Amino acid sequence: MSRYSSAGLDASFAVLSDATRRGGLERAGLVITEKVGRVRTCKIGPRQLEEEMAWLESYRQLWGARFDELDKVVEELKRKDLADGRKKSVRTAPSPCWMARARRRTSG
Repeated sequence: MSRYSSAGLDASFAVLSDATRRGGLERAGLVITEKVGRVRTCKIGPRQLEEEMAWLESYRQLWGARFDELDKVVEELKRKDLADGRKKSVRTAPSPCWMARARRRTSG
């Protein structure tokens, strides 16, 4: 993740998180503001959100891969449970589907 400039990303995301920071949008190069009399016009600046989108995409890929691996583990555990004839086993963590089971119990 170090291929992105931290200062630029920090400034962009800080600005995007608070709509009142129009000056920050200008400093980040996202908008150009022109004032003629009492009218202030904003245009998209020369630097759009390419770097921010690339940064987000890298994390989307990272987390997508991690969730894919987690899905494989869950499926393998399900297969093992079925192969064991649904014997009850002691687990150190709740089943991945515990929330769905809890909802079914409370709704019925």
